[in-house]
Amino acid sequence: MAGVKLLKLLANLGYGSRKSVMTLFRDGAVTDAQGEVMYADDTWEPEMQLLVDGEPMDPPPGLSLMLYKPTGYTCSSKDIGRLIYDLLPPRYKLRSPALSSVGRLDKDTSGLLLMTDDGQLLHRIVAPKKHLPKVYQVTLAEDLRGDEAELFAAGTLVLEGETTPLKPAELIVHGPRSAELTLTEGRYHQVRRMFAATGNHVTALHRSRIGGLDLQGLEPGQWRTLGSADIEQLFGE
Repeated sequence: MAGVKLLKLLANLGYGSRKSVMTLFRDGAVTDAQGEVMYADDTWEPEMQLLVDGEPMDPPPGLSLMLYKPTGYTCSSKDIGRLIYDLLPPRYKLRSPALSSVGRLDKDTSGLLLMTDDGQLLHRIVAPKKHLPKVYQVTLAEDLRGDEAELFAAGTLVLEGETTPLKPAELIVHGPRSAELTLTEGRYHQVRRMFAATGNHVTALHRSRIGGLDLQGLEPGQWRTLGSADIEQLFGE
C-alpha cells in the first residue's frame, strides 16, 4: 500500500465513500502527527502517522487481530443478529481488502478467533501442511465412557456423512464431563460431531489456543492487533 493516495487509502479503510472522504480533506480533518493538514492526493508511506478528526488513523491493510469471541455472536458480516464485527470499530466491517475471520467458531462456541485482511497470512494459517494445533475446552452432557482418548488418537474415526477418517487428536480428561481436545484440522462442527459419535453431547465449547497463541488476558468481547512477534509465536518460530 506504500505510495497509495490518501484519498484511496481512507476510503479503503472504511472512512466512507471517496466523496465523503474528500469532505474530510476539505475540512482539514486529516493531519499528520504534528498537526499539518494533509491533502487527498498526498501519498501514504508506512512511516507516516496520520490523524483523522484528531484520532489515530485505523491500521492500514495488513491488519491482523485476535478476538475473544463470546457465545451468541456469529462469524459473519451479513447474518442477522449479533455479529463478530459488532465487537470491532464499525469501519472495520467496511475495509477493503476485507477483514475476515480465519476459520469460524459457531454461535455457541467462545474463545480465540483470528482475523486478518492479509490473504497470504490467512492461507498460511489454514494450510493443511502447517498442522497448527487448535485447543478446545469441552463440557459434556454425559460422563465420558473412558475410551474416547484412544478412539480420537487412533486416526480411524469417520464422522457421520463423511468417508475420510479424522486425523489423530489428543484428548486430556479433566473430569467426568470435562476435557481438553487438541485438533490439527478443522472440519465443520468437528468437536461436537466427534463427541456425538461417542453418544455424547457438547454443552459448552471454548477455543483456548491456536498454535502458540492464547487469549493472553483478554476478556470476552475484547480484541487486540497482532504484531510480527505474535505471528512468529503463532507459528512457533
